[in-house]
Amino acid sequence: MNVPANLKYSKEHEWVKIEGDVATIGITDHAQGQLGDIVFVDVQTEGETLDKGEVFGAIEAVKTVADAYMPVSGEIIEFNAELEGAPDSVNKDPYGAGWMIKIKMTKPEEANELLSSDDYKALIA
Repeated sequence: MNVPANLKYSKEHEWVKIEGDVATIGITDHAQGQLGDIVFVDVQTEGETLDKGEVFGAIEAVKTVADAYMPVSGEIIEFNAELEGAPDSVNKDPYGAGWMIKIKMTKPEEANELLSSDDYKALIA
């Protein structure tokens, strides 16, 4: 199971890479493995400011649809448009080409509540 140490994690299986007040967010390797083959990523919230825990989009796999949740509060400033033509990037490279959104954090202190890679590994063990 791939759980990079340089990222933070939510209990809902999102990962967060923080650079200043901007956070890049996607779903973990564990989450994409549970969903199976991803065929569509739907994010209609670009430009909106959402609170931690709110749904920012949906991930459609062959057999199911799952909500994607905000791990921290912020304004969605970018959606990974590459996913429109290649949603399987989330399966192939969840921590790289498969990123989903970038946000400008409105409450950066919420990042302190996220899980470390070791804590996330314990959660999914």
